Amino acid sequence: MPDFIRIHPADNVAVALHPIPAGTEFAGVTANMDIPQGHKMALCPLNADDLVVKYGFSIGHATAPICAGDWVHTHNMAINLSGEMAYTYTPAVQFLPSAEPGVFQGYRRKEGRAGIRNEIWIIPTVGCVNDVAKALVRENQDLVGGSIDGLYTFPHPFGCSQTGADHAQTRKLLAALTRHPNAGAVLVLSLGCENLTHAQFLEELGSYDPDRVKFLTCQQVPDEMEAGRTLLQQCAAYAGQFHREPIPASELVVGMKCGGSDGLSGITANPTVGRFSDLLVAQGGSTVLTEVPEMFGAEGFLMNRCVDREVFDKAVSMINGFKNYFIRHGEVVYDNPSPGNKQGGITTLEDKSCGCVQKGGSAPIMDVIGYGDAVTTKGLNMLYGPGNDLVSSTALTAAGAHLILFTTGRGTPFGAPAPTLKIATNTPLAEKKQGWIDFNAGVVADGTRTLDEAASDLMALVLEVASGKPTRTEEKGFREISIFKDGVVL
Repeated sequence: MPDFIRIHPADNVAVALHPIPAGTEFAGVTANMDIPQGHKMALCPLNADDLVVKYGFSIGHATAPICAGDWVHTHNMAINLSGEMAYTYTPAVQFLPSAEPGVFQGYRRKEGRAGIRNEIWIIPTVGCVNDVAKALVRENQDLVGGSIDGLYTFPHPFGCSQTGADHAQTRKLLAALTRHPNAGAVLVLSLGCENLTHAQFLEELGSYDPDRVKFLTCQQVPDEMEAGRTLLQQCAAYAGQFHREPIPASELVVGMKCGGSDGLSGITANPTVGRFSDLLVAQGGSTVLTEVPEMFGAEGFLMNRCVDREVFDKAVSMINGFKNYFIRHGEVVYDNPSPGNKQGGITTLEDKSCGCVQKGGSAPIMDVIGYGDAVTTKGLNMLYGPGNDLVSSTALTAAGAHLILFTTGRGTPFGAPAPTLKIATNTPLAEKKQGWIDFNAGVVADGTRTLDEAASDLMALVLEVASGKPTRTEEKGFREISIFKDGVVL
C-alpha cells in the first residue's frame, strides 16, 4: 500500500493515504512527526505567507515557518479567500468522445420519460399534515407489491407562514418532486387553510395526468384516512401498469454530492465519481453538480469548461450570488470546512472545494440551473444549492436526478427521495459501516484499483441500482427532504 500521494507535480504537500508514523520517507522527504490519514505533509520548506499548493492550486498560505516533513494543517496554514471575485472567460472546452450507452431495466412513463423506481409518493403541501401523511404510509403498505416498489412520504415544516421567495421556493420544490419520474403516482396532501393553496400548487405544477396525480384536502372530507385510502388505491392501480423494460443509460440523470468529507475525498471517491460522470456523459447521459459554497476557491477547475459565454455568465452569477446571500445575512462567506472535515485532513475552504469539484470530471459544463429547476440539457450541469447534505440532495432530486452518488469520508446514514448511493473514501470506513456504504473508493488509496477501474466498477453498480438493486439507505427506509429557506417565518 502506498504511503503518500502527490496529486499534481506542482504540489508542495503530499497527502497521507493511511496513518503515517514519524520517520517515514516519501519523495526524499522524511516525516518529522506522525501524519494522520488524509492529512498533508510539506515536501519543501515554506516561509510564513508562502502559498500551500495541492491539486496544482493554492489552497491557502503558511502562517508560520514550515519545515520539509512537517504536518501541515490548521495550526500552521490559513485560507486566502475573500469576498466576490471577477472572472474572465478563457474557454478550455474539450468534448468527450461518444460511447455506446449501457442499458438498465427501468420504467417508461406515458409521456416518454424514464424512471428507475415505481413508487407512490405522498407530498404534503404543509407541515400540519405531516402526521396524516405518515399514517397513510403506515396503514397502506398492503398496496406495495407487484411492480410497485414502495409507498413513501416526505414531511417538512413549511407551506404556511412563509412569504416572498421562501414561499415560492417551497411551492416550486414540492411541485418538482410531484413531477419526478421515480414516482409512478403521487397523492398531494393539503390541509385547506395554508398559504400554499390548491390553486397555487396547480399553477406551479402545470399540466399533469389526473390519473397519476391525486389531491386530498383534509379539511374538506369527514375522514382523511378513509378518503386517502381510496385515492391511494387509485394511485396503486395506475402505477401498477408500469413494468421494467430495457432503457439506454443515455436517459439517466445522476446527482453528485459529498458530505462528511475527509482528506481522501478529493483523491479517491470524488475523482472516481468524476470519471464516472465522464463515462455517463460520453454515453449521452446527464450528471448534476451542486454545493455552490464548496465551489468557492476552486472555480479554476470549472469556469472555463462552460460550453459558451452564456453558460459562463450564469455560473458567475450563481457563485457570486451565493456569496451575496452570505453577506446579506451578515455571515462569513468562507466559514468552512466543518470540524469533521478538519479532523479528516481538510484545512481550508480552497482545500475542501478543490476536492469537492473533482466530482465534475472533465466534461464541458452544458448548463447552470436554478433551485427547483429540472435538468433539460444533456451532459454535465451545475445546480444552485447550498452544501448542506439534506438541502442539496433534495435539490438534486427535484432537478430530476434518478439517483444520487454521495461520497463520504466520515460516513452518514442520510437518504434523499432518490436512491442515495454512498461511496466511502477509505477502506476502514467501508469496513466499519457496511450498513451505510454501497461502494468503496478506498481501493484507490489501497492501490488495488486505479481511478479508471473504480469508475468502471461504479458505472456497473449504478446500472444495477437503476435496474432495481436497493441502496443501503433504501434497505433501511431512510428518506427525507429539507427545503431551502432564506427569510422570515410569520
